[in-house]
Amino acid sequence: MKALLDTHALLWRWTDDPQLSATARTFIQNQGNTTLVSAASARDIATRYRSGTLQSAAGAVSRFHELVTLDAFEHLPVTSVHVLRAGELDVDHRDPFDRMRVAQCELERVPPITCDAAFAGFRVRKVW
Repeated sequence: MKALLDTHALLWRWTDDPQLSATARTFIQNQGNTTLVSAASARDIATRYRSGTLQSAAGAVSRFHELVTLDAFEHLPVTSVHVLRAGELDVDHRDPFDRMRVAQCELERVPPITCDAAFAGFRVRKVW
């Protein structure tokens, strides 16, 4: 099975934060599963770090590719098809990073690994 990590779940994995659910941990640790990391999450982390709202992410910014590789996650690039779908989503949700990941989940037919309540407004099933 494949699933896409939301930014908070990715950071919680990298910091071994207990807020990451047991279900999410089990999914990530199962070598039979494929865990995807969106390029949108890289931008999300870098943007929040630069703006000062996520100062704890310095290591995630400087070592992003290395950490993704160490966890055997797969990079999911953002394509024009993803961008167009994110713009078409008919849910009133302003976070462009969430919209992008939802579009990727829909188009790639994978659930997000997230506890974000904002995803409830979209028609995607979650792993949490």
